[in-house]
Amino acid sequence: MAGSITEVIQEIAQGNRNQVGALFSLVYPNLRQMAARLLSRERRGHSMEPTTLVHEAYLKLVDQRYATWKTKSHFFAVGAEAMRRILVDHARHRHRLKHGGNMLRITLTDLNAKSLSVSRDQDVLAVAELLDKLEKLDPRQAKIVELRFFGGLTLDEAAEALDISRRTVAYEWRVARAWMRAELNGPTPP
Repeated sequence: MAGSITEVIQEIAQGNRNQVGALFSLVYPNLRQMAARLLSRERRGHSMEPTTLVHEAYLKLVDQRYATWKTKSHFFAVGAEAMRRILVDHARHRHRLKHGGNMLRITLTDLNAKSLSVSRDQDVLAVAELLDKLEKLDPRQAKIVELRFFGGLTLDEAAEALDISRRTVAYEWRVARAWMRAELNGPTPP
């Protein structure tokens, strides 16, 4: 298996679909680690295993007819988004089945990339709802939250994936977390 992840991604983007299997072999350990990290934040007994999440995300990634991945970081950024969507869809499905579709608002206490604990389906849905709202206000900040929280990307990796400076990512990450905390805590009294 010759070539770096970025080289194989570029070959696929240029139409060489024969490299899809090689790409899976190269990225599987990273995707598995990302999935395990995401699922470690889930409630005990979550019905999805890291391997299942990786396979579902990978199928979504390579099924894109016109993939425009540029680099390894960009690929993993798209992978983080795919995993987020899968987990949100899974949580919505489980919530509908268990609770007749009545969603409850759950307060999350911390929005640090490594310490936020999403322990229930409602928490995943609350974060997804906040991301949708933030995306309407500031799409780049929403993407940074997605990359850091769901993708587990470092500031440097997020900067590379978004083609902006690390300093900008660090600033916007702080602003986005502050906005999300304010949204979760409700309006402050005068």
